[in-house]
Amino acid sequence: MAWRKKSGSESSASSSPGASPCYNDEREKVPKGHVPMVTGCGERVVVPVRLLADPCIAELLNMAAQQYGYGQSGVLQIPCDADHFRRVVSGALQRRS
Repeated sequence: MAWRKKSGSESSASSSPGASPCYNDEREKVPKGHVPMVTGCGERVVVPVRLLADPCIAELLNMAAQQYGYGQSGVLQIPCDADHFRRVVSGALQRRS
């Protein structure tokens, strides 16, 4: 999964195995089977849909619903910092492998 600040440059991306690219240009399409999300600190990422059923990611989605409601417009916001979200997604990827 590649991480970028919402207004960051191409050089700020880092990638990890088994992950999906994050698109800084909002006009580009999100890959099929992925959901775009933004962490609390503004970093954007696309997460494979298959990970949404993971209990840890589901808990973050419940927290987002409680904090922001179900009527969010645009990209789904996750109420945690990028480092925590990165660890949660990495753990979910390992459990699904």
